[in-house]
Amino acid sequence: MATAVIGCLFAPSLRADTSPVGDSTSTVVVGSLTGAIGPASRDYIHRVLTESANRGANCTILIIDTPGGLSASMRDIIKDIFASPIPVIVYVSPAGARAASAGALIALSSHLAAMTPGTNMGAAHPVSIGGGEANETMAAKITNDAAAYARGLASKRDRNVDWAERMVRESISSTADEALAEGVIEVIAQDLDDLLQQIDGRRIETSSGEVTLATAGATVTHLAPTFRERFLARISDPNIAYLLMLVGVFGIIFELQNPGAIFPAVIGVIALITAAFGLQMLPVNYTGLALIMLAGVLFILEVKVPSHGALTIGGVVAMFLGSIMLIDSPLPFMKVSLSVIIPSVAFTALFFLFAVGLGLRAQRRTVTTGTAGLTGETGVARSPVHSAGSVFVHGEHWNAWSEHPIPEGSEVTVETVDGMKLKVKARGPHKEES
Repeated sequence: MATAVIGCLFAPSLRADTSPVGDSTSTVVVGSLTGAIGPASRDYIHRVLTESANRGANCTILIIDTPGGLSASMRDIIKDIFASPIPVIVYVSPAGARAASAGALIALSSHLAAMTPGTNMGAAHPVSIGGGEANETMAAKITNDAAAYARGLASKRDRNVDWAERMVRESISSTADEALAEGVIEVIAQDLDDLLQQIDGRRIETSSGEVTLATAGATVTHLAPTFRERFLARISDPNIAYLLMLVGVFGIIFELQNPGAIFPAVIGVIALITAAFGLQMLPVNYTGLALIMLAGVLFILEVKVPSHGALTIGGVVAMFLGSIMLIDSPLPFMKVSLSVIIPSVAFTALFFLFAVGLGLRAQRRTVTTGTAGLTGETGVARSPVHSAGSVFVHGEHWNAWSEHPIPEGSEVTVETVDGMKLKVKARGPHKEES
């Protein structure tokens, strides 16, 4: 499980840097916004816009493909776009991509919006990710606020205000052709090169004044996310945060089961802290979190106080219910997938059932070590044995006594161990002296 989590954490999440192309002195900086919008993507976009301004780029292009995300992060991105002295162009690409919900509002805020054929934009009705249904009054307030925000963005960029409001209130979504006809975007481009050719020479009003785009043949630089940005994006994924939490619980349990191992505890604590950080970025249902913690306690108790599997079964049920409830959101991309939950819970159940089975078999097994392991062993009397005597058992000389006299040289069987003295009997009733 730990290997799978590490692999997911460090796999590339966005486009890598590419070598600059073109022979013009004009520079275009390109960033990519893919997946759910959250604190990690907000930080990445802020860096892209800042570096673009510092490099004196002619414009910044954000290639987006997103189902939406957190409103707070979206608003921070839009503030950065409004404050940018460099024109920001949002390009929904490639074919099959979308700018839904928060992504559509970011596109509305851009200085120039473009789409690839086969993409769509819209469906920005606000959805509460805190769990439960908002009452009618609160729902109306949230919707009205989002609609006013969308109208404000469209009005500032001279785009279709009515479409922007319907996108929020009616959750409409438009194809590239429809969005162009509705006055929501300015360009339909087949690819990035086509976009650069089409927007060349356009005049854009920015926070620092009017800028003329010089993109035909410009040097194009792709800014990839840093390790930190990729890492934060990964741990804020509900499935990764969930798996990290399980790794943490397993690490602690291993350490309690094998005191002094140290490594499992270290990995477990690191995983738990990382998961806790990731969960702060997500709409956590604390009932689900409490159930998962309860499952961990039950598993630990099973290790310490075997209950013939009862505690393990309780832990599995608590973990399954808690896993389903952990991320409380109606949005699919903000939930822990059942394809992750079911194998994880099944693995946990099998592990603990196996561990408990070994523990029960060990309890039933005859003791074979220490003084208790001498019971039932055979040896030889080295002297006559009755109230006292000496026997040779298990490669050692022992003081011994017997209820009946045993002659020297007779084979004996150990009945009990009393401190450093053995109670023995002769092997066979006829070898005892009368």
